[in-house]
Amino acid sequence: MTLDAFLDRLEYSEPVRPDLATLRNLHRAWRLRVPYENLDVQLGRPILLTPEALLGKFTRRGRGGLCYEMNGALALLLRAAGFAVTIVEAAVLRETRGDGQWGNHIALLVDVEGETWLADTGIGDAFLEPVPLREGTHWQGKLPYRMERLDAGTWRMHHRPGGTVASWDIRTAPREITEFAERARIWPSASPYARVLVAQHHRDGHELAFRARTVSRDGAGRRTLSTVDEFADALREFRVPLEDIGEDGLAALWARTEEQHESWLAARP
Repeated sequence: MTLDAFLDRLEYSEPVRPDLATLRNLHRAWRLRVPYENLDVQLGRPILLTPEALLGKFTRRGRGGLCYEMNGALALLLRAAGFAVTIVEAAVLRETRGDGQWGNHIALLVDVEGETWLADTGIGDAFLEPVPLREGTHWQGKLPYRMERLDAGTWRMHHRPGGTVASWDIRTAPREITEFAERARIWPSASPYARVLVAQHHRDGHELAFRARTVSRDGAGRRTLSTVDEFADALREFRVPLEDIGEDGLAALWARTEEQHESWLAARP
């Protein structure tokens, strides 16, 4: 069953009911155990959004993915758990211009207990639990997330200070995951996801980030990986199963990240 396969992946043993407590717990479990990563893009493997492909990648293969995959797979889980889930189009905003391209992101709206909640694991350092689709600042621990209503069908999520993106806009009109399939399948070489290896993961109250050959924690404490064995260990740390990458894939990633790392060093202030 789809639900059981996802629950096994998340190591989730609590009762599953279509209520707010379960929604929060499942979202948190996903953020703790499923990495945001672009390794398949780096390896030139197509990104497929069919239910069969998502179920296989996230359960049998134990992988993570980018926003279309992460939220597409989360939608499968939540629907299997009995939640009313709407896939919606979003736009991650560019800090320098304050605008974004619609469809460069997707998110989920979940109706539960008389309110709509934003669920989104497709931002690498997203909130641990869903946020109510309600104007105002919503705190998770010491971190503020602010929802702003732009018009009748558009909202803006202002990310916490220091987040990897400043904000992203959301249109509430229902969409289908198939509408984003071609965009997700092959990433152009100019895309930032094709230019640099990325992985992000939440663990032990900290945000871990992987860029090319550099690993950091909470945006600081950067360490550079010097050997392919250190690189492999770091991928395991980010819950990436090396058997799915393969020996040839690991070697290809290590080779690709050499130039990426040099470019990153050159761009540092």
